[in-house]
Amino acid sequence: MSWTFIHILGPTPQGRGYTPRRGMMTTEQNAPIEAEAWAGFTTGNWDKEIDVRDFIQRNYTPYEGDASFLAGPTKKTLRVWDTLEKEYLSEERKVRILDVDTHTPADIDAFKPGYISSDDDVVVGLQTDTPLKRAMMPNGGWRMVETAIKEAGKEVDLEVKKIFTQYRKTHNDAVFDIYTPRIRAARSSHIITGLPDAYGRGRIIGDYRRVALYGVDKLIEWKQADKDRYADQPFSEHWARYREEHSEQIKALKKLKKMAADYGFDISGPAKTAKEAVQWTYFGYLASVKSQDGAAMSIGRLSAFFDCYFERDLKAGLITEADAQEIIDALVIKLRITRFLRTIDYDQIFSGDPYWATWSDAGFGDDGRTLVTKTSFRLLQTLRNLGPAPEPNITIFWDENLPKGYKEFCAAISIETSSIQYESDGQIREHWGDDAAIACCVSPMKVGKQMQFFGARVNAAKALLYAINGGRDEMSGKQVVQGYAPISGDAPLDFDEVWAKYEEMLDWVVGTYVEALNIIHYCHDRYAYESIEMALHDSEIVRTMGCGIAGLSIVADSLAAIKYAKVTPVRDETGLIVDYVTEGEFPTYGNDDDRADDIAATIVHTIMDKIRQIPMYRDAIPTQSVLTITSNVVYGKATGNFPSGHRAGTPFAPGANPENGIDTHGMVASMLSVGKLDYNDALDGISLTNTITPSGLGRTKDEQIENLVGILDAGFVPDDSCEMIVQK
Repeated sequence: MSWTFIHILGPTPQGRGYTPRRGMMTTEQNAPIEAEAWAGFTTGNWDKEIDVRDFIQRNYTPYEGDASFLAGPTKKTLRVWDTLEKEYLSEERKVRILDVDTHTPADIDAFKPGYISSDDDVVVGLQTDTPLKRAMMPNGGWRMVETAIKEAGKEVDLEVKKIFTQYRKTHNDAVFDIYTPRIRAARSSHIITGLPDAYGRGRIIGDYRRVALYGVDKLIEWKQADKDRYADQPFSEHWARYREEHSEQIKALKKLKKMAADYGFDISGPAKTAKEAVQWTYFGYLASVKSQDGAAMSIGRLSAFFDCYFERDLKAGLITEADAQEIIDALVIKLRITRFLRTIDYDQIFSGDPYWATWSDAGFGDDGRTLVTKTSFRLLQTLRNLGPAPEPNITIFWDENLPKGYKEFCAAISIETSSIQYESDGQIREHWGDDAAIACCVSPMKVGKQMQFFGARVNAAKALLYAINGGRDEMSGKQVVQGYAPISGDAPLDFDEVWAKYEEMLDWVVGTYVEALNIIHYCHDRYAYESIEMALHDSEIVRTMGCGIAGLSIVADSLAAIKYAKVTPVRDETGLIVDYVTEGEFPTYGNDDDRADDIAATIVHTIMDKIRQIPMYRDAIPTQSVLTITSNVVYGKATGNFPSGHRAGTPFAPGANPENGIDTHGMVASMLSVGKLDYNDALDGISLTNTITPSGLGRTKDEQIENLVGILDAGFVPDDSCEMIVQK
C-alpha cells in the first residue's frame, strides 16, 4: 500500500498572480552558480524542480566491493576527538549536564559560532557557542525548562520566565487548557506515558539534502511561489494556515542562511564540492536541532547523496579517500555531541538521554540496484575511527541480496561495537518507496514528503488489568475509568469473558489516547511549529499519526494462560485483583507457537482497528508501532502482576520482544513469532531487540561474521516486518 496526497485549494488563477507549478525554475540569475555546482552530474527532473531522489538515482555509484579501500582516522580527527573527550565529554559524565544557557531562548541564529578546538574546521557548527552546552526551548513548555534548569544546578532567569509565563503562551499551556479529565486521569495513572505535551514531538525528517543540492535562495524562491499560488483564494482555515506556515518556513530559511554566514559560509547557492555538500546538509540539520527538542531528530538518508559528490571529487583528484573519511568522521562527531535540555523524569522514560539522530542507509532502489555506496562503508567506519556510540542511530535497510562485502562489514561492526540496528528493506520500500528513512527507531517515511505526529504509546498490558478490575488501577486502587464492571467472584478466569471486557476497555483507552494526540498536535502546530524542518518538505505532504503500544508479550502470554491453563484471581481486602495463581502449561509468544503468536497478532490488529475508527487531526493517516526500546522500564514500574507470571514493577520486554527468558526456542523462533504480526497493522514499525555474545556466533571472527549474516538473512525474510537491534 502507498499513498499519494493532493490537497486542492481551488482553481489556480491564470494571468495576473499566476505562478508555475511547485518547484519549477523561474529565474536565470543562479544559472552560472548552478552550472558550476552541478558540473559532471547527469541532469534530469531534479534540475527542473525539487527531486532529490531523481538526482541520486541518476548520479550515485553502487558499490559491491569490500571494506579494503577504507581509511583510518586522520591526525586532525584524532586531535579534535581527543580534545572533545578530555575537555568536555569526560567532564559531562561527572555531572549529567555540563552547562546550560539560561538566558537565551533557543533559535536557529540565537548563538554565536562555536567550535570544539582550533582544529575543528572540517565540518563546523554547534547547537550553542560551546560544546555540550544545552539551550532552553521554552516554546514547548516553561515548566519542563524550569525543572531541567534547576535539576542541572542552575538559576532560572526571571525575565525569561516572565516572558514565557505571562506574555507568550506555550505548547504545554495550550495542551493542558484543552485536556479533558479522562486524559489527565490516564496520564496520571501511566496507562498512557511519554506524551509529547511538554517537549518537541520530533519524528519529522527535514530533507536536509535540499540545502546542498539547491542552495537556500532557491528554496526560499520556491516556498514563496508556493505561498502565493493560492493568494486569491477565498478565506478558509486551511488557506490561512497554509499561508502562515509558509511565511514561517521562509523566515526560518533566512535564519538558516544567516547562521551559516556567521560561520563564514554562503549557502545561498548549491554546494560545489563534497565537503560543501556535507557542510550545507549539516547546517540544515543543525538549524533543526537548534530550534526543536523533538523526541527523535533523525537526519535522514544521506550516504548515496553524499557519495555522488565524493565520487565526483575523487575522480577529479580534488580529495583523497583519507579526506573523504575525515569529512564523514567530522560530521559524525557533531552528531554525537548534540544535546537537549531534559528533565530527570524524561531521562527515566527514555532510559538515558537519547535523541535518535537516525541515519538510514543501504537497501535497494526500485530499479533493482543496491543503494550501498562507498559512503555507506565510510559511515560504519566511524565506529572504528571514533569508537562505539549510540548516536547517530545507524540503521541498515537489510536485504539478503545486499552485496556480500557490505553484509560482512555490517556484521563485523555489529560484533565489535553493538552500534547498528537493522530494518526490513523490502517492507519499507514496498510501503514507503526507495527514498524513505527512519524517524526514531522504527518509523519509516518518505523524506521531505511526509511527517509523523508522534504519539508515545499506550500501556496495552495495563489495559488488560483495568479490564479485569473494571477500571480500577491495580497499583493505587483508584477508580480511573468509570462505568465498567469488574470480573466478579473467585472462580478461574474465563477467556471469552476476559477478552470481551478487554475489547471494551480498549475502546476507552484508545479513544482517550487518540483524543490526547489530536490535542497535542493541534497545539504543537500553533505554538511550537517546526518551521525549518517543514521548510525542507514539499508544500503539501502526507501526515501520519504515530500511535503505539507497550506490553504486547505480557498481554499475549496472559491471555494464553487464561485460555490454555487455569488462572485464579487473588484479591486484596478491598476486592481489587492484585495477583493471580496460574496452574498448568500454556503456550508463550516468541517460540513460533501459533497458539500464542495468533493472540499477539490479534491484539495488534484489534487495537489498530479501533484507532482507525477515530478521526485524526489534519486528516492524518493512523499508524501503529510495537516499540518500547527504552520506556519499557518505566511502564513496568507502573504496572502490576499478570496471569503470565510477570511481576509488578518489573520491566516490560522491549518492543515486540518475547518476555525475558520465555523464548526458549532460539533467536530464529522469536523472529518467526514477530514476523506473524501483520505489518499493515503496524506501519509505524515493529521492533525486536536481540542480544548475542560473539562467542555464541562461532569460534573465529570469520565464523561469527558468517553466522550473524545468516541470522539476519533468515530474520528478514520477504514477509517479515520488523526492525532488529543486534546488541553485543
